Amino acid sequence: MKKVLAVLALALSFVAGAALSAQVRDWHDLDAVHKHVVEAIHEMEHARAANHYDMQGHGAKAEEHLRAAERELGLAIDAARATAP
Repeated sequence: MKKVLAVLALALSFVAGAALSAQVRDWHDLDAVHKHVVEAIHEMEHARAANHYDMQGHGAKAEEHLRAAERELGLAIDAARATAP
């Protein structure tokens, strides 16, 4: 459970950092964050399976949030690519 929370905190910190940082000049920065979130989703899937999906719904909710972050980052990458010089 601690590993799940650590992975979730790491993923959310990347998302928050991307959202609160100075203007992104290169979409590759966002792409790197996107890859970390995808890795966190895979880690969450493994952690949930290892715990027999019994985390009182918290694991599923965390995975749901990670997937939402992944979708938003994908949209942010598309937008950054469109405005990149």
